[in-house]
Amino acid sequence: MHMPVLKRRWSVADLEDLPDDGNRYEVIDGELLVTPSPSLRHQDAALELAVLLREYLARERVGHVLVAPAEIVFSESRAVQPDVLVAPLVGGKRPESLQEVKRLLLAAEILSPSTARADRVTKRSLFRDEDVPEYWIVDLDARTFERSVPDDARIEVVDDQLTWRPAGAATALVIDLPAYFARVLDA
Repeated sequence: MHMPVLKRRWSVADLEDLPDDGNRYEVIDGELLVTPSPSLRHQDAALELAVLLREYLARERVGHVLVAPAEIVFSESRAVQPDVLVAPLVGGKRPESLQEVKRLLLAAEILSPSTARADRVTKRSLFRDEDVPEYWIVDLDARTFERSVPDDARIEVVDDQLTWRPAGAATALVIDLPAYFARVLDA
């Protein structure tokens, strides 16, 4: 007689019981995602993107940029830590705690071999479900950004210039992608 294989449904509350071991723990619809510490190249890419967003948001005061680890809880079964994210302002000011962040203007993940499936499938679906206006995947090997929006199932792959204009902004952020990748990859 075979024993049934029980698949555990994880909740956000279960994350408190996990070790502080350098891994990133996220829960999406009851599934636990575990990501190892990022590489230096990954960190450089996230930092460079955060700097570009921070400079833009200093001019266009519509949001506040954060970098992982920054756990965003959408529900008791959905908590994620995007590599880079933009949270809307709260009362015209940046959020004072992550508990104030109930929605996002932008989420971005730096692709790595261990996260590719989760980033491209699970998280893309989650961010569409949560009506995050833009989700970017930064593919360092291909030197591209993959852009997803909630109301279009297609994925836009951009390799030259990425333009982002969140609601309420008077001007757009324009990222020169070859220049971005040259700074991140020293090439």
